[in-house]
Amino acid sequence: MKNPMTFSQRLLRCKPIDYLVHETKQSGKQLKRSLTLFQLTSFGIGATIGTGIFFVLSEQVPVAGPAVLISFIIAGITAGLTALCYAELSSMIPASGSSYSYAFATLGEGVAFLVAACLILEYGVSAAAVAIGWSEYLNNLIHNVTGIHLPQWMLSAPIVADGYKLHFGGDGLINLPAAVLVFLCCLLLMRGVSESARTNAIMVIVKLVVLILFIAIAATAFDSDNLTPFSPHGFAGISAAAGSIFFTFIGLDAVSTAGEEIENPRRNLPLAIISALCVVIIFYVLVALTALGAQQQGLFEGQQAGLAVILQNITGSAWPAIILAAGAVISVFSITLVVLYGQTRILFAMSRDGLAPKIFHRVNPRTLTPNANTLIVACIVSTIAAFIPADVLWDLTSMGTLIAFTVVSIGVMVLRYRMPDASRGFKVPFFPMLPILSICACLYLIASLSGVVYTIAAIWAIIAGIYYFCFAAKNSVLEQGSEANIHSHGD
Repeated sequence: MKNPMTFSQRLLRCKPIDYLVHETKQSGKQLKRSLTLFQLTSFGIGATIGTGIFFVLSEQVPVAGPAVLISFIIAGITAGLTALCYAELSSMIPASGSSYSYAFATLGEGVAFLVAACLILEYGVSAAAVAIGWSEYLNNLIHNVTGIHLPQWMLSAPIVADGYKLHFGGDGLINLPAAVLVFLCCLLLMRGVSESARTNAIMVIVKLVVLILFIAIAATAFDSDNLTPFSPHGFAGISAAAGSIFFTFIGLDAVSTAGEEIENPRRNLPLAIISALCVVIIFYVLVALTALGAQQQGLFEGQQAGLAVILQNITGSAWPAIILAAGAVISVFSITLVVLYGQTRILFAMSRDGLAPKIFHRVNPRTLTPNANTLIVACIVSTIAAFIPADVLWDLTSMGTLIAFTVVSIGVMVLRYRMPDASRGFKVPFFPMLPILSICACLYLIASLSGVVYTIAAIWAIIAGIYYFCFAAKNSVLEQGSEANIHSHGD
């Protein structure tokens, strides 16, 4: 009779990389490999560009002033360092699950489950936050086209944040457009990943064209006086804004969740991650710079559908604002689509490992998509979008993203020393300096987040810990006899 595992053995048991790769090929459990390099790069761009640019300026310019440009650069450098780490691990472990799967192979089941909890928080909350912003641009578009405003009761949450507390007292009863958007994305994902990818690629092209239009028009009204004072709240404001802005780089993680559905993953995953990052940083800086130069910094606070309003003020005409708002509506649809996709694939990988209920890895035999998984996620995310305010959700997303990015950087270092001769499609340069810098940058941004985020994240971690020890650890595929079987496949 096999001796039961100790507490530490459960937490530290790892899943062999060879078995992770073998598992993606098992009959009846696999996802369809149908994504091209262009489609996957579009996934990364689609999940990233738009979140920060379309919504965050109105939240973070009051915090950092025009120095929010530096906040974008700090967040971008941190994301860039981590992107290189993602590129190396994704070239070694082309599996669904992103940093959860990477942690399972490097740091053990306990850390992997914690990362998964962070990813669930990251993806679910960010999808809700983005959907909330979508309703602002939808309202702006409807008003510019018809002259009608949607009623306030259906545009905002009934809950507001006050320091460390959440309480009722918001302007509305429900954010109905946000909830509807989540379910529209759910229906598209259930049709199939290749259909979703093609739709997303089209929406990404539309998004980039619209943002180029904004840059061109806003540049004509650029006034350097609008950039002074450049940093009214000092470096503390810059740091706080950088921590909040970091969630806008979630698309990098979303790319790696597609490890089982991309053609030639060892080559295309690293290329897609790095390509998406380069495009994102260029557009972020250009849009933020021209927006700040075209409008006084005091006007950003509380401004809804801000980029559309800036264009309308510059041109004195409604048509540029209509185009921008329409582009934002399309853009944010693509962001929500990709983020929901990432959420379902994290749960798919966890369920296959026994750490989440089996329903999450059931695949529709016709579309080869996890439809029940997708519907459950949509129900939860739409509820969050309908009733929780966006400002709390931004920071919660950053917390989850930063923890996941930190673990990925640690994972690169662990595998370099544990498996120095393993095949890698890409290797992080200047090792170990770059992974160490990535870890330090992530921890620095985590320290800048608000108190209410720490409170909610701590509660979530406790709930996740209780679930792990009461259910997940006992049902893990690494438990008892299953572990020997897994290692035999990994050898």
